[in-house]
Amino acid sequence: MASTATAGVIIDREAAPAQARHAKLLRLWLALIALLVSGMILLGGATRLTDSGLSITEWKPVTGTIPPLSEAHWQAAFDAYKQIPEYQSLKSGMDLAEFKTIYWWEWGHRFLGRLIGAAFFVPFIVFWFAGYIPKRLLPRLVGLFLLGGVQGAVGWYMVKSGLAERVDVSQYRLAIHLGIAFLILAYTLWIIFGLGEGREREETPSSSSAYWAGLFVLSLIFVQILAGALVAGLDAGIGFNTWPDMAGALVPEGMWALSPWYLNLFENRLTVQFDHRMLGYAVVLAVIGQAVWLSLSRKPPLLQTSGFVLVLLVLLQATLGVWTLLLSVPLQLALAHQAGAAILFGAALHHVWLARAGVKESTARAAQAAASA
Repeated sequence: MASTATAGVIIDREAAPAQARHAKLLRLWLALIALLVSGMILLGGATRLTDSGLSITEWKPVTGTIPPLSEAHWQAAFDAYKQIPEYQSLKSGMDLAEFKTIYWWEWGHRFLGRLIGAAFFVPFIVFWFAGYIPKRLLPRLVGLFLLGGVQGAVGWYMVKSGLAERVDVSQYRLAIHLGIAFLILAYTLWIIFGLGEGREREETPSSSSAYWAGLFVLSLIFVQILAGALVAGLDAGIGFNTWPDMAGALVPEGMWALSPWYLNLFENRLTVQFDHRMLGYAVVLAVIGQAVWLSLSRKPPLLQTSGFVLVLLVLLQATLGVWTLLLSVPLQLALAHQAGAAILFGAALHHVWLARAGVKESTARAAQAAASA
């Protein structure tokens, strides 16, 4: 019996370095996916801001990978674009050269989506057959891949909303599309954090109150991101470009012009921008309040540091938001603002993970103590 136990220990010790190498490779792979997803979010923002999203009027998941290769193909794509309301109402003077510019934005966005799918699927199959993927991780990775497929379908569902009666895509569908993109980013990052657990968890004692506070802040940031999608979908940032006042007042008139009243929250440009501003203030106050509370209540140093990093990020993001507004949403600043949202969201997610890691560790210790009592 002793020799068998000793052999088991030896096998475990030999397996540990291999498992660590596997986890490192998986983290690097998923980090690449997270980086590509972040790039996809930014490219999607650029596509929206340049009014390029409706330039490709068909969804061809496979053959659509190949762009027009001849002038005849380009003209056919341009002719298809001429049939939709956006061209007829807003872009009727566009020439072929201008069409090519917006086409490349949308084609790049779709191509990057396909590239992310390939960058996930091919290494996933290789790692699976090589035995690098733990059983507990397999369903999570499959779920992540399926979520990516759903996102592709939702993207086309969004584009379809602008091909018939509207001159732009539905702001509702745009918000759903962006929300799923951030959920994919969050899911990917959460898996990465889990693959690296053991180091930070040891430094973070239990703090369920910090976990729930962090989850509240993260949820508020996510809601603000969705509100930003409504602003982008309605072009609500191009107008009312003063701060801190708006249309000459802190609370402007005309916010409830639509009937029924709740439509103003989603379809009135004035109200949508006002809500985005108010949510921005709420996020700033919540993040600062969380950091102060973590410090005053003497939470673990790692959580305090994470909280103050969030303060720096949220102040930078708020500054970018105001700057972008005052300059009437120039492309470079708008993309910087969107990148800031992704960074702030990822940092807030990591903060939640740190607090949750401590909670899980404390729960496990309590269960072990109860079992040995």
